[in-house]
Amino acid sequence: MARKASGKSPRRTKRASKDVRRPRSERRPARRTKARFAWVASILVVLTLGIGGGWLWFSQDLPSLDGLNTERRPAIRLLASDGTLLETYGDVFGRKVHVRYLPKHVPQAVLAAEDRRFYSHFGVDAVGLVRAIVANIRAGHVVQGGSTITQQVAKNLFLTPERSMSRKIREAILALKLEARFSKDDILTVYMNRMYLGSGTWGIDAAAKRYFNKPAEALSVYEAAMIAGLLKAPSRYNPANSKDLAHARAVLVLNSMADVDFLTPAQAQDAAIKRTSAVRGKTRPAQRYFTDWIVERVRGYVGSGQGDLIVKTTLDPKLQRMAEAKTEKIMAEAAERGVTQVGLVLMTPEGAVRAMIGGKDYGDSKFNRATQALRQPGSSFKPFVYLAALEAGLSPNTTFTDAPLAIGRYTPKNYGGKYYGNVTLRTALAKSLNSVAVRVSEQVGRDKVIGAARRMGVTAHLTDTPSIALGASDVPLIEMTTAYAVLANKGTGVWSYGIEEIREKDGTAEGRILYQRPNDDPGRVVQENDVNGMNAMLMSVVESGTGRRARIGRPAAGKTGTSQEFRDAWFVGYTPNLVAGVWMGNDDGEPMKKVTGGNLPAMLWGAVMKEAHKGVEVADLPTYIAPAVVAQTPRQPRKSTSRPPSTGNRPPVIKMGP
Repeated sequence: MARKASGKSPRRTKRASKDVRRPRSERRPARRTKARFAWVASILVVLTLGIGGGWLWFSQDLPSLDGLNTERRPAIRLLASDGTLLETYGDVFGRKVHVRYLPKHVPQAVLAAEDRRFYSHFGVDAVGLVRAIVANIRAGHVVQGGSTITQQVAKNLFLTPERSMSRKIREAILALKLEARFSKDDILTVYMNRMYLGSGTWGIDAAAKRYFNKPAEALSVYEAAMIAGLLKAPSRYNPANSKDLAHARAVLVLNSMADVDFLTPAQAQDAAIKRTSAVRGKTRPAQRYFTDWIVERVRGYVGSGQGDLIVKTTLDPKLQRMAEAKTEKIMAEAAERGVTQVGLVLMTPEGAVRAMIGGKDYGDSKFNRATQALRQPGSSFKPFVYLAALEAGLSPNTTFTDAPLAIGRYTPKNYGGKYYGNVTLRTALAKSLNSVAVRVSEQVGRDKVIGAARRMGVTAHLTDTPSIALGASDVPLIEMTTAYAVLANKGTGVWSYGIEEIREKDGTAEGRILYQRPNDDPGRVVQENDVNGMNAMLMSVVESGTGRRARIGRPAAGKTGTSQEFRDAWFVGYTPNLVAGVWMGNDDGEPMKKVTGGNLPAMLWGAVMKEAHKGVEVADLPTYIAPAVVAQTPRQPRKSTSRPPSTGNRPPVIKMGP
């Protein structure tokens, strides 16, 4: 028994020992290890081939890195008549400044705001990318970006702004190539000279001059932080738009600079407390009506092939600010009377535009009602009628009959329906009597009236109908103001203008003159005696007629105008020093609440002109009235050569306000 047992025991013991040494999970290790190695090797090969193939695929159409330049729109800098900056159009680049020449806190502010690990990564920051992904997931929306400064240079200078995976891959490849070819300082220099920083400025130097009127080398710690803060949202954190938002963003950048030991917490706090107050403000919106008008004309003088330009304009900043303030005050009252829009032009007798307002709010509408809108001038057109009469041999004392009138189906009536019988032309214009204006126009000839308007600067289409005498044809405000300037200019023709000089910009200096306004004019277009007669008649409008609200305590002449149903209200007038035109109404032609040229427009005209003449020596307007009164026997006006539209059996009644 003992032998039998001992004979079987070794075999069982051997099998048991094998089972103990090799559990089922570890049996046949060599075969499984080889299989796993084969899988890992296959994956690595596929990844290598995929990455390499992707690199080759996305690299085949990448742009060359030979030049770190980008196209931009030529810049146009508009200067006021006193040389101060009004506005900049196009893209403004400052001097190219290398980071090694800047105070260290300037590039440090940019790095703290955009890419803290810039000097430690190789173009693509894996750590920063993961951190951004985690932050975005926690926030539920994008709060951080993963692009490095090198990637931003690659995207902004060489790629389109499209949002796609292929663009991101190309961006990363270009970033790696940039890092391999250029130094970190060179890449940061390109970025700081090409980044957009709001208000049309590109680069640290342009922004420093735009917002703080100093070169980039002179920026303080706080100013550098404020400019670096613009990179996140140039419009939102623009100090010219909102100093409070810009300051809050600058404080965040200062704190970030302290977090990465560019500043101590005490230095960051001290910089925030000593915040600069020298931020240059944004352009006043109302002023943009003028600057837009100028920019539209610049290329007409110098062509489209020029580069950066410096344009000296005629605008007087003080008069512009004053006109804006007076307009805002009057328009507050005008809103209650159904007035939503306004236009104003202030110019010298020679035509230099000193102030312009093209609407109530540039932010709501950029359409310029001073230069682009065509509106019926109403009775403010009548001076052309009476000038034609003087040129035909009549005088301000010539008598006409103010009575009901019919020319075919056309039956103009006076405002208010009252008639005065025999009146002089001077009285008829002062009281803005419609029947007399039409009688005069028909007697001297409509072609003569249109001719007078043309000589004085009205280029808009004028319809040859009896209603021409009452301003039934649409005319822009600037042309009406220019026409009145001829009288202020003693009969010499006037071309309204806003550009004095255009220079090319050569680097940071002014280059050669491309255009300079010549000292010429259209010559005499109205004879001196006729100018003096019109002065006398139009002064009566202000002194005792429909324009009494425009009185300013010194000699002034002008005329009110109101179109049918109170859709347009005008006052245009002048002194020996300045000429101004005012229009009020609604863009859709909706009638106002009995607003005439003699109330709100005359009030605004008077307020602006009175303030504009403070400190200006009082000057007289020359007048001349023929001593003899030439009586005119009323006669039947000639028949109209143009038949007005039919309105049924009743003749149309045209009522034009004063």
